[in-house]
Amino acid sequence: ERRLDLDRAKGIAILLVVMGHIVAAAPPAGAEWWDGPRYVLYRFHMPFFLYLSGYVAWLSGGVSFPPAQTRQHAAGRAQRLLLPFFLLGLIVLVGKLVAQDLVHVDNRAAGLLPGLRDLVLTTEDSPATFIWFLLVLFLCAVLAPPVWRVAGTPGLLAAGLVLMALEPPAIAYLDRFARHALFFAVGVAMAQHQALLLPVFTAWLPGWWGVFATTLAAALAGWLPGDWSLLVCGLAAIPALHGLVRTPVLSRQTWPLALGRYTMAIYLFNVIAIGVVKATLLQLGVPWTAAGFWIHAPALTLAGVALPILFKRLVLRRAPAFDRMTD
Repeated sequence: ERRLDLDRAKGIAILLVVMGHIVAAAPPAGAEWWDGPRYVLYRFHMPFFLYLSGYVAWLSGGVSFPPAQTRQHAAGRAQRLLLPFFLLGLIVLVGKLVAQDLVHVDNRAAGLLPGLRDLVLTTEDSPATFIWFLLVLFLCAVLAPPVWRVAGTPGLLAAGLVLMALEPPAIAYLDRFARHALFFAVGVAMAQHQALLLPVFTAWLPGWWGVFATTLAAALAGWLPGDWSLLVCGLAAIPALHGLVRTPVLSRQTWPLALGRYTMAIYLFNVIAIGVVKATLLQLGVPWTAAGFWIHAPALTLAGVALPILFKRLVLRRAPAFDRMTD
């Protein structure tokens, strides 16, 4: 049975992702205030996505399958996650190389061969950094099952904590994998005990939101430095946001479900859509200034959501292979 609360949660999470992408580097002069909301957003929205992924992985049998299915499972995850990772990364790289001498392009590519290297190896300089989630989710999906078989869910959680304490280099997104794997494990644990935990999320929702708001304020004030802010805010977001989508008020809303159905397409193409619309606005004379930001921000958010959905419905639906890849 399809879990509509998870679809709604994905819809809200992907909207937050798009909002986080409307400024690729620094906001325009005079709009530095956006750094605060953006910093707070990045304390929890990707941990929440990893939590939802772990939750779904457990419910769909993607963790507890027999060892004999390991190779089949890894191949399926590679097709689902690595194939779009490489294809979209290559498209973004080539697109930037073609466009960056003609229009404004954020995060410019250094060249074809350096760009390919940065795309898969020196990923801190990747021309398509936004696709990191696909590779990190692939690593979580293929490494969690063997850890779970040996050490169970407590071992999976312990491994996530150990990884967060490490500081691997920014090679093949291992640094981001180390910072986010714990939240995938938390999703697995929560799904196992959902009958007990979900009613608590809903019943104590005001308290969870109080805790969540307090952690975000502490992070913004600098009281939770480094990965401590990611850990504390990411964990606090789980009962607050998952409980919220189960409330009667949000359960009656259709827009989170609509966005949730197109999560993969929006994730894959929102940055491209935002870049195209930003370059168009600049060409039309809408400056990247404090005043112009009030036009750019809503326009780029709308573009990051609507254009990928239109592309999915009008173009990708006609190509079954790409349609399945972006479902």
